[in-house]
Amino acid sequence: MSASGGTKAIVAALLANLSIAVAKFVAFLFSGSSSMLAESVHSLADSGNQGLLLLGGKRAQREATPQHPFGYGRERYIYAFLVSIVLFSLGGMFALYEGYEKIKHPHEIEHWYWPVGVLVFAIIAEAFSFRTAIKESNTLRGKKSWKEFVRHAKAPELPVVLLEDLGALVGLVLALGGVGLALLTGDGVWDGIGTLCIGVLLVLIALVLAVETKSLLLGEAAGPEAVQQIEAAIVAGDTVTGVIHMRTLHLGPEELLVAAKIAVRHDGTATEIASAIDAAESRIREAVPIARVIYLEPDIYSESEAAKGPDREATPGGPATPPDAH
Repeated sequence: MSASGGTKAIVAALLANLSIAVAKFVAFLFSGSSSMLAESVHSLADSGNQGLLLLGGKRAQREATPQHPFGYGRERYIYAFLVSIVLFSLGGMFALYEGYEKIKHPHEIEHWYWPVGVLVFAIIAEAFSFRTAIKESNTLRGKKSWKEFVRHAKAPELPVVLLEDLGALVGLVLALGGVGLALLTGDGVWDGIGTLCIGVLLVLIALVLAVETKSLLLGEAAGPEAVQQIEAAIVAGDTVTGVIHMRTLHLGPEELLVAAKIAVRHDGTATEIASAIDAAESRIREAVPIARVIYLEPDIYSESEAAKGPDREATPGGPATPPDAH
């Protein structure tokens, strides 16, 4: 993910949510609408989330230290995971509580023009933020569907902002529906039902974010296309005859670790093998620029070792398929 693109989407969402949170809270004070209170807390929580994403991006830029030799790139995943917790607790659970209380103790909405006017303003502001997030995401999404982009993006910021903005827009429509039905029927229960629907929506989005960022925190490999490019780059020279096995791991959204056992010619000298490894590393970095930490271990491919079984860890000589298959 482009850092500038992600930051632009986050800042747009932050400005929109701060202005909306203030407007919603003012509307709550004048109207007493629980939907407005839930929505104001939701927007305030979203503003805090954008602050967390910006903080995570800043802290991830720190230089590597002896204690953290691979740097702090994955700190962006930690802050994205914190966003899901904030969205679940402050946003979703508070809305569910407010909705329950409103249904249990309903009252008419006063000064209806306040919540309706603020909701219309909020929808316009959130639509602007959502449009910015979509525009920045499209430059990276390529031919992937939106579902694939959210599930497989290694940079968490844009998927988080996209889901937050989508949830905010749907939540605003639900709030507008709840307020509208309460005004039409004179029954404040509809306001509480709208608030409950907002709570359920926020909890579902928070759970999706938690699952996806948890996977990133555990450590994800490079995508299939990047893996193929790395393998092709390794065997492009004369000395390396194949990839015996390889592991990749994202140390951050824009930093990839590559560790591979490679098959080399049995008659190569140490100098030739060392030169071949250096050349392979250069080709890998040229093919996949985010591959910044590379460890290549030379070995002689052995069919007898490979024939011991499909378990790559148990067959140091190589997999059951010959290196020519790569």
